[in-house]
Amino acid sequence: MRNKRMSIFRYISLIFISIIMVGPLIWMMLTSLKEPNRIFTQLFPNPIRWANYSEVLGKATFLHQYWNSIYIATTVTFLVLLFASMAGYAFARLKFPGRSIIFLLFLSVMMIPAEVTIIPIFFFMRDLGLINSHIPLILLPTFGASGAFGIFLMRQFFIAIPKELEEAAIMDGCSKIRIYWNIMLPLAVPALSTLTIFTFLTNWDEFLYPLIFTNSRELMTLPVGLSLFTDETGTAWHHLMSATTLATIPLLIIFFFAQRKFIEGMTAGSIK
Repeated sequence: MRNKRMSIFRYISLIFISIIMVGPLIWMMLTSLKEPNRIFTQLFPNPIRWANYSEVLGKATFLHQYWNSIYIATTVTFLVLLFASMAGYAFARLKFPGRSIIFLLFLSVMMIPAEVTIIPIFFFMRDLGLINSHIPLILLPTFGASGAFGIFLMRQFFIAIPKELEEAAIMDGCSKIRIYWNIMLPLAVPALSTLTIFTFLTNWDEFLYPLIFTNSRELMTLPVGLSLFTDETGTAWHHLMSATTLATIPLLIIFFFAQRKFIEGMTAGSIK
């Protein structure tokens, strides 16, 4: 009887927490379909106003910003997966002078807030003539916090792989590059899927770098573009919620296709 009561209590607690977590998302979707003058006067949209989405998509700058976010987040994710997997394998399996010190230097990148280094980085990028371009938005995350986290994650995963697999491959005449490409990477799919979700999500939501390094609206990314729905006259909530709903679609797609490997990657360390 006591176990049954505890189970009921847990289910009720989970339902309550789920409502709290999903509530803002549901409110966002409902608000995106409301009339502009009924945002805060009704819970459910009546009538449903699909024109909110067509009006947002009709803005040329919004489509530019949407595309900018997609290709920047995708490019950064690809580069992080490439460099982090190679560096993680090197730190986990190769022996070279200063390996531990260099690895600690990479970890220190994650410990320093981006706000601390943004001013010297801005002057550096300005001297290179890269202001108002997408190059800083790609280079800084790749070789900054996202890249450092990726190296740490991949190193820990490669360390957990038994050395006997690598030793057997060496006896068969495999080079280090072939071991990395044909043996280690297929085994690291769960970790790569986890890193894909984290990296894409982080760079999709990145606000500081696009705000600092881009000036024209056509070069801005979606997080900065969403802030433009608020001006001195107020906030266009129906358009902002519609744009935000559209902004969640790529994240849902990425998580839908990678969720199984993501869960495997999160539990791989404990299983091994």
